[in-house]
Amino acid sequence: MASASVNNQPDPIASGGIARGGMPAALELLKPITWFAPMWAFGCGVVSSGLPLGDRWGVLVLGILLAGPLVCGTSQAANDWFDRHVDAINEPARPIPSGRMPGRSGLYVALGWTLLSLLVATALGAWGFGAAIVGLALAWAYSAPPLRLKLNGWWGNAACAACYEGLPWITGAAVMAAARPDWRIMLCAALYSLGAHGIMTLNDFKSVEGDRHMGIGSLPVRLGVERAARLACAVMAAPQVVVVALLLAWHQPIHAGAVALLLAVQLVLMARLLRDPKALAPWYNATGTSLYVIGMLITAFALRFIAAGAG
Repeated sequence: MASASVNNQPDPIASGGIARGGMPAALELLKPITWFAPMWAFGCGVVSSGLPLGDRWGVLVLGILLAGPLVCGTSQAANDWFDRHVDAINEPARPIPSGRMPGRSGLYVALGWTLLSLLVATALGAWGFGAAIVGLALAWAYSAPPLRLKLNGWWGNAACAACYEGLPWITGAAVMAAARPDWRIMLCAALYSLGAHGIMTLNDFKSVEGDRHMGIGSLPVRLGVERAARLACAVMAAPQVVVVALLLAWHQPIHAGAVALLLAVQLVLMARLLRDPKALAPWYNATGTSLYVIGMLITAFALRFIAAGAG
């Protein structure tokens, strides 16, 4: 392996030794800010199950821990390790390209967190353990050769969206009931997971130059920023339209109206986003994406009411 990476940045492997950044660098590697989405989705699954927490508080706590700090943290560490050369261009201050985690310490964190995730997942029964295996497999497949799904924006974003939204939602419902969730829960989780594909596309706008230089075919690289932004907006909006229609069909007009209102505001925000997608993507993620996940929770409560009525 070469001792220097692109853009004349030093390869962290060459320096060896123990991570100079210590625990702060390791925590930064795990990116706590990214844990929110799967933790929230797991919570939506718990709500949508329609079951009272009762003595299941331990399931809730362990599930949130597994979805966020563990499985999501593993994916972030693995991604940073296999992306260390492109990060030397896009974000050289990150722990690995900056040298604060030299040698293979970043890889060791990803491997250790994988094992810890599996260990914790055993306490959530067969459904929780199975979901952890799927999530971890997708996390490694996204970043690591030979699959390295992130090289293709279509497949890579689909894997991320599944791990961030659909899989934790279904897992939350499944571990509460210790059984396969109702088909309506799985359908809504799949729809919001599909919409998250667009959110993942917006996240790629920040690294277009480095991705293009390193041959990573993100959608902004493949389609251009403007076309990718229009596609992302359509992909985020369309599943929510379907959710609104489903909630109406399932006799939940108040919840359907609330999701529709949130979508209407998102469409206004999308119109501004499309004026300058690359510059405004972070702004939209702080505004429009927040409305998106609020809609998830509203949908979860609608499913809870449906479950209560069926019971």
